[in-house]
Amino acid sequence: METETVEDAATELVVAAAAVVERGQLLVVSKHAAPDLFYLPGGKPEPGESLRAALDRELREELGVAPSSATPLTEVRATAALEGVPMRLVVFRADLAGRPAPAAEIAALRWTGATVDPGLGLAPAVRHHVLPLVV
Repeated sequence: METETVEDAATELVVAAAAVVERGQLLVVSKHAAPDLFYLPGGKPEPGESLRAALDRELREELGVAPSSATPLTEVRATAALEGVPMRLVVFRADLAGRPAPAAEIAALRWTGATVDPGLGLAPAVRHHVLPLVV
């Protein structure tokens, strides 16, 4: 999973994402293009890039931090909330070296627990598949 490259699965959207948990809360982010939808930080690998390398790059770009550790957590097959296409979400449980702050296309970050604020537009893949595993 960690060393797989984007060419390995060309028929679906492949996303490497980080489940960052602190004090029983999961870090979620939203983009400027869709500020009401929150999902895990991460993104699509570039051609030839491994999933773990994509995760490291995306966290630096989106949050200004690098993971101090990242281990495979789960893989979710669902419809991508933003793109509406089949997606394979590869999730790593990660610890961050530093404090995350919104950067690049990220509009906001929030922390959510097992009881999700009803006003938080949490992506279904995160709400139903990742959140129950980590909080």
